[in-house]
Amino acid sequence: MPSQRIILGIGLAILLVIGAASIGLDLKSRSDTASVDRALGILSKISDMRPLLRRTESAARAFAISGDQEFAREYREASDAILPALAVLIDAVRDNPTEKQLIEETNTLVERQIAINGELIRHRTAGDSAAVAALVAQEDRAATATIARNLEKAVAEERRLLAARRAESETNGRFLLAIDLAGVVLILVLATVLTLSARRSRRELQDSLSATKATNEALEAAVAERTEHLVAAHEELRLSAAVLRSTFHSMAEAVLVIGTKGDVLLSNPAAEKMLRYQPGMTVEHLRSLSAAFHADGITPTLVHDMPASRALRGESFDATEIVLRPVSGEPPLHLVVSGRPLRDATGAISGAALVYHDITASRETEQKLLQSQKLDAIGKLTGGVAHDFNNMLTVITGTTETLVTGLAHEPALQKTAELIDQAAERCSELIQHLLAFARRQPLQPRNVDINATVLDICKLLRPTLGEQIEVNSILEQETAIAHIDASQLANSLLNMAINARDAMPNGGKLLLETRNVVLDEAYAQANPGVKPGPYVMLAVSDNGTGMPQDVLDKVFEPFFTTKEIGKGSGLGLSMVYGFVKQSGGHIRIYSEVGHGTTIKLYLPPARGGVETAPAAAAALPQGNETIMVVEDDALVRNFVTTQLQGLGYRTVAVANGPAAMRVVESGQPFDLLFTDVIMPGGMTGRDLADKVLKLRPGIKVLYTSGYTDNAIVHQGRLDPGVLLLTKPYRKSQLANMVRRALSG
Repeated sequence: MPSQRIILGIGLAILLVIGAASIGLDLKSRSDTASVDRALGILSKISDMRPLLRRTESAARAFAISGDQEFAREYREASDAILPALAVLIDAVRDNPTEKQLIEETNTLVERQIAINGELIRHRTAGDSAAVAALVAQEDRAATATIARNLEKAVAEERRLLAARRAESETNGRFLLAIDLAGVVLILVLATVLTLSARRSRRELQDSLSATKATNEALEAAVAERTEHLVAAHEELRLSAAVLRSTFHSMAEAVLVIGTKGDVLLSNPAAEKMLRYQPGMTVEHLRSLSAAFHADGITPTLVHDMPASRALRGESFDATEIVLRPVSGEPPLHLVVSGRPLRDATGAISGAALVYHDITASRETEQKLLQSQKLDAIGKLTGGVAHDFNNMLTVITGTTETLVTGLAHEPALQKTAELIDQAAERCSELIQHLLAFARRQPLQPRNVDINATVLDICKLLRPTLGEQIEVNSILEQETAIAHIDASQLANSLLNMAINARDAMPNGGKLLLETRNVVLDEAYAQANPGVKPGPYVMLAVSDNGTGMPQDVLDKVFEPFFTTKEIGKGSGLGLSMVYGFVKQSGGHIRIYSEVGHGTTIKLYLPPARGGVETAPAAAAALPQGNETIMVVEDDALVRNFVTTQLQGLGYRTVAVANGPAAMRVVESGQPFDLLFTDVIMPGGMTGRDLADKVLKLRPGIKVLYTSGYTDNAIVHQGRLDPGVLLLTKPYRKSQLANMVRRALSG
């Protein structure tokens, strides 16, 4: 008995040590999670800081040029928000001396720039042109570059810390699983020892009671002594069992102890919650509840490779990831399983212990982050390709337009030219869809009544979709006004409705819904890139064929389609995705095979009332001014100069920014700078325009581009006072925009 008490004491001591280590690692894991959340929060704050800085700088510069008080108001709003945001950011990185120094240096530079810009606005308001010019000349580009560089360094530091914390968290998780499994094995060993001790005590008591009457008095004394020891042993057993049972039942990991035939000998409440185990179930019954796959979620796991089978064969393993897809249709589970075989006194396998850890939430977050990164990478590639295609399409569309007009007396050739023109127009539409996905299209947002837009679209959809599709709407009466590009919204609704129609070949129901929603912090943390706050929700639902998960993972990628060749371009939903993201919104898609699909657009709410769409400008007359054309593509440059000369203008054509500056410095006169935005040689169209305006204040500027970037577009909108002619364009569009620029 003393030796058994020693074994029991040692076992309890080890168990307490394991429990303390488990609690410590659990607290460390929560600390790592909090550190990751903090790092993501800092990255979000830095991301929000950049547009504020650009907005302040552009608003101050625009006010200095135009004197428009709207720019002064915009500058004050942005500058008032910057320093508090920087203060919050400095507080967030206070534990990191490197990042704190970077942000404090950035704060000093920003304070200085705000002071200079404030003086600039004050002198411009007072009409002191000389002081304005002096302050503009003092513009510190180096400070702006330092601010951008500091923010990039802070982002790099946070990403490095995030990667380190994630690796440390995974190591701690594996160690925690090993500790939990060791605790389970120790519990089983202690329970076995205590059970054997109780049985031995009973046998000794029985032997004592069967002694002869001659030794009755001695036997009674021995029985009393034995009874006292037995009561003490049973009390120790009861207390130990209570501690073991409490520890076992409080574990967050699911634990199963199974016999050699697959019967479940021991389980904890976590197993019932996580694995849906019910008393009396066998391992085979549990397997029938779900389909098991390897970590990729695609490759089925054979029965021979299941954790229970491996452990019963004698294998010991840790952190084996499996995916369970319940046959009931519930969401899949991502589990990390560790297993150990249990052996009897002879060394033969008598069962197995399995520990399951649920990592579903972390895997879903990783998948969303990877999907977002993949779409961003595809968007960057798409934007560059679209730029080159638009250059070529500018020449093709303009040339075919001239051919169609010039072949009026040759109908056969004119028809051929019209076919080319139609094909070029179709290519242009596809490129615009690509630019929408890449978030490189200049939006024209205004305050739009979403309910009125949905009602107008419904009128268009009913004849377009056909009688076999029933179109209904559920509109919340107090739905907020959204600040979006109305034409892009209409195109998005039409694309989603056509996709829904194709998913209901035998007819069905299409439902459009609107309501006000608020996305909270928890939702934003689970969906990377989402800002918490109020949104206007617009949902498009159908009861069609639905989509499996592998299709949902790719549905927003450009050119991905499940339709037959020639039945779809695969650009519809990618255009919707890009439009919503560029507008500052969020998009989610829900689908179930055989039941239908719902796409929800979360659009930014507007400030103020509904704005009417601007009226189309009338055709402008020709002119005789001189226009400097700056275009790096020779074909486009020659085409533009020919078109402008045909409109009566004089032209000066150069290939890049440095060449244009030589013309300006030579003193050659011109009335309008017509420049491409993206050009090789290190000088963008915006850089060129800024340099020209310093030498020739008041010169008119018109930009052109196959796609937009941050040079003239911020948050999806053209900078104030900027005129842009998007490639490809036709002669009438060129004539109207040139005249608008010259008359401005």
